[in-house]
Amino acid sequence: YLPENRATLRALADAVARDIRSDLATYEIRDDNTLQEFYGVLGSVAALEGRWQDYLALLQQRRDLESKEANRLTMGLFGEALARAKLDHPDAVEPALRRNLVARLQALPYPVVQNNLKSAKGSTEILSNALVLGNLESSYQPVLDKTGGRLSYDIASNLVAVSFTLDYFIPHAPLVNEVYAAHIAANDVSKPDIWESRKVALAADATASLVVVAVWDSGVDTDIFAKGGQLWVNGGEIPDNGRDDDQNGYVDDVHGVAYDLHANKEVSLLYPIGKISEDEALLQRQIKGMGDIRSNVDSPEAAALRKRLAALSQDEVKTFLESLNLYGNYAHGTHVAGIAAESNPLVRLLVARMTYGHTLIPEEPTIEQAERDAQMTRDVVAYFRANGVRAVNMSWGGSLRGIEEALEAHNAGGTPEERKALARKIYTIGDTALREAISGAPEILFITSAGNSDNDVRFDEFYPSSYDYPNLLSVGAVDAAGDETSFTSLGKVDIYANGFEVESYVPGGNRIRFNGTSMSSPQVLNLAAKLLALEQDLSTADLRRLILKGADERSLGDRTIRLMNPKASVALLQ
Repeated sequence: YLPENRATLRALADAVARDIRSDLATYEIRDDNTLQEFYGVLGSVAALEGRWQDYLALLQQRRDLESKEANRLTMGLFGEALARAKLDHPDAVEPALRRNLVARLQALPYPVVQNNLKSAKGSTEILSNALVLGNLESSYQPVLDKTGGRLSYDIASNLVAVSFTLDYFIPHAPLVNEVYAAHIAANDVSKPDIWESRKVALAADATASLVVVAVWDSGVDTDIFAKGGQLWVNGGEIPDNGRDDDQNGYVDDVHGVAYDLHANKEVSLLYPIGKISEDEALLQRQIKGMGDIRSNVDSPEAAALRKRLAALSQDEVKTFLESLNLYGNYAHGTHVAGIAAESNPLVRLLVARMTYGHTLIPEEPTIEQAERDAQMTRDVVAYFRANGVRAVNMSWGGSLRGIEEALEAHNAGGTPEERKALARKIYTIGDTALREAISGAPEILFITSAGNSDNDVRFDEFYPSSYDYPNLLSVGAVDAAGDETSFTSLGKVDIYANGFEVESYVPGGNRIRFNGTSMSSPQVLNLAAKLLALEQDLSTADLRRLILKGADERSLGDRTIRLMNPKASVALLQ
């Protein structure tokens, strides 16, 4: 992005644009997200070449494909204002940009777009040349070092697309921040909270039964839930004696099972973070801030983290981001478990810990590791069945594209065609095992997060949220008012729950608010556990039906979504 490299960047942009145009001419592309991505990259190329009228036309094509009203209305606000300023007032771009932004914002329905505007304001405070270039360098330079400079389309298109951020957005960020801040201050209102009146709390009385549910996640701080007696206990195991007392293949599985990053059995049910070098309270605030930023949520924690990120030097970016990823993994499962167990003294949580990677460049995928992971999947679900689990939360997933990108990061798999074939084989091993495990456990209701990528999980081949099984529910995220979040994925969402500023525990017992479909999914598990406690003989089909039938329908133009309503589902049961 230095002046002396502009010719190289332009040549790369031309190559990327040729590839995209060839695909558009050759294939019938039915995935709107893919088309949006293509038009977005072509728009970046047009801006790089100063073709602002073309940029505006491509932006309109992207908007026409957007199904979420808030995202459609706010898509490319800055880019449109800049393009029109460049076209109409080339000698006075900055004043025209300000006028255009103000006028466009005033024309928008603020209650619909306020979350997106707050997020956009936040991006003006987080982005810096050092952060953007440091992230690119950490993610892509090791790949290029291994490939001798050869790029895949994904990397090349990202390098081209980020030129718009570096060339135009960052230089104008102070102006954009000022305009957005003024508009938000003048219009901001508190949204109503629809969830409090829908809640159901159970009492520990004789008219209900204990119910075993599982949190299949990054691990849980079991001390938090032991205090309230909410942990499942394996009566055949003697705690902490280092033996497999009940001969079930697991050592000291008193409250569940654990596996490390390579699918080896472990004893600890809490994600291994090692020695925490920074103040833990600070890490908690920072990981909340990172989750808020990624989920388009403005908050004090996000604001503080934006300032910290903006101050990072380029060589500090990798270490800082990976440390946040590590703490996020450490906290994730405990936060999910707290949501699942809330207001239910009759729940008994069985923990199944898997281990996520935290590095910007993931480990190299292999057939051997895929087979180990697949066996882990089968064994974990078999453990659920053997111990009477009735419902499971899975706030995680994987995709074919993610495997391809990880292979490329290690220059593994051979030619691009061979790499795609290898990625497909690796994906199929895991996908097949998970499908067989879920379909083979009809007495268990599997509940999974839809994902936070605002994508169509069917086209992206994302498991398990793309699955259609009678014993599975995929959960999207709405905010406190029941409005669809900008980040929630689409394509196959059975029901929506609150995924906005949801409070729960983190290891150690503090309570903080996180955002994402990871937080909406265990709310459905919470409801399932309460229904089963009230009527232990419910079939999986009846349980799923009660959850869906009790939900409220909300029309979103050409789509209708279901909002979870625990009080209504319990009333239907009674």
